[in-house]
Amino acid sequence: MRYDPHEILVSPARPSASLHLLLAGMILTILVCWGLNYFFWMVVFALLPNELSTSLTATLENARTPGGVVISLCLFALLSVALAVSLRILHQRGVMSLIGPLPLALYQFRRVIFALVLLFAVTSFLPLPDGLTPTENLDFGRWLGLLPLALFGLLIQTSAEELAFRGYLQSQLAAQFRHPLIWIGVPSLLFGLLHYDSSLPSTNALIIVLWATFFGLAAADLTARSGTLGPAIALHMVNNFSAIAFAAPEGAFDGLALYTFPFSLASSDALITWAPIDLLLLLCSWLTARLALRR
Repeated sequence: MRYDPHEILVSPARPSASLHLLLAGMILTILVCWGLNYFFWMVVFALLPNELSTSLTATLENARTPGGVVISLCLFALLSVALAVSLRILHQRGVMSLIGPLPLALYQFRRVIFALVLLFAVTSFLPLPDGLTPTENLDFGRWLGLLPLALFGLLIQTSAEELAFRGYLQSQLAAQFRHPLIWIGVPSLLFGLLHYDSSLPSTNALIIVLWATFFGLAAADLTARSGTLGPAIALHMVNNFSAIAFAAPEGAFDGLALYTFPFSLASSDALITWAPIDLLLLLCSWLTARLALRR
């Protein structure tokens, strides 16, 4: 009964429920997204002088500047466009069918994001273990001026990922398999594996994969309980705001961050210390979102 609202998202997927079509859709989405990225860089190198295009490429590669982070986030719009193409060609459905009724999605998004912002404000004042206290990265006035761009980029990035994993994969699998272990577990595991970073020590990379998988489970549960992507996007956006725009690990996509933690993702000791705290915050965020949806 708790997942009955999920039928809102699953019913549009039933006419094209097929593992073959789903696999084809995933492949087509990847290919179209790659093609759009290739076209983007063709245009950049054609229109900009060599020095500027080279500088832009370097900026995006390390995301250590505000512009690099904003552009990287906004490029996720290409994933949404590629997914829309695949949906129309293979499933004869539109992107809005992945979101659910827009008024309901927006209402749930507002309720959840308001509750999570309050939680974020409270937890930001909690003391951290020694060696994990962040330091200022950007001047507050400059950060505040960049905040609208940061929020816009985060909305694009988180919406694209939720459309792909909780919208497309989850609904298409749920249309074919009844057990939540499949249609919640498989997209969440894939979401986690896509966060694997081979440049990190194996323990660190595994911690990040596990955390991302747990996040996927939380977002998938909220989607199934609410019947729209609104709550999952809100959860994702507040989480990424915290990790990208508020306080980021040093050297990890920290160009927009107001603060940076005094450790990198390659620091095993610090990451092992921080991981339980981050998981606890994720658990609190998930429970807070569920309470906000019940009211």
